[in-house]
Amino acid sequence: MKPNNPSISIIIPVLNEEKLIGKILKHIGQTSSKTSIMEVICVDGGSRDKTISIAGLFGAKVIPSKKGRARQMNLGAQNASGEVLYFLHADTFTPNNFDQLILDAIKEGYESGCFRMRFDTKNPILRLFAWLSRINHTLCRGGDQSLFIKRNLFHKTKGFNEDYLIYEDTEFIQRLYKQTKFKVLPNHVITSARKYREKGWLKVQFHFGMIHLKNYLGAGPDELYRYYSKKILN
Repeated sequence: MKPNNPSISIIIPVLNEEKLIGKILKHIGQTSSKTSIMEVICVDGGSRDKTISIAGLFGAKVIPSKKGRARQMNLGAQNASGEVLYFLHADTFTPNNFDQLILDAIKEGYESGCFRMRFDTKNPILRLFAWLSRINHTLCRGGDQSLFIKRNLFHKTKGFNEDYLIYEDTEFIQRLYKQTKFKVLPNHVITSARKYREKGWLKVQFHFGMIHLKNYLGAGPDELYRYYSKKILN
């Protein structure tokens, strides 16, 4: 680790991710400098496949948790030792030298931020929505873009709101925008469009848009989850 460089703890919430978690963990090693990553923590929400064993094989620390991404990420943060926390979804691939890009932003005085995003698809509509991730506004934020945050700021802001079973990333980032200067890094993470392929891209994008609108109009976490369960899960 370079002198005066803060260390990074990567936190990945997982649940039945045996098909991807090994690829993600291998890719993390290939795209980082190996000098600033203190640990990779996979917080497991009750996987019934080989997720836990695969994560262990790739050197990740596995922590059992109750199901719920907000709860899992908060638990990961509680057990993290790094000065910078980096929250990453289990189907999102990091850009080259992502750790140094994060540390450079920290040195510039930013306490939180994310990367731009691309989907692993050529669908023009999804590519358009991914293009919007370059805009530094809460309407263009989401967990698929990953999130870095200084650990002391995470604890000061009390982390993710565990009342949210969906939308927990966006709700947290909206609070960060009000309290600190948020950095959108120009490099891209690549995230899976698997939910769009499974459910239909038009259906999923429309209903995610409605969830954004409902949140803007004041809907709480229970109402958002009921809508998500009815319109997307079913």
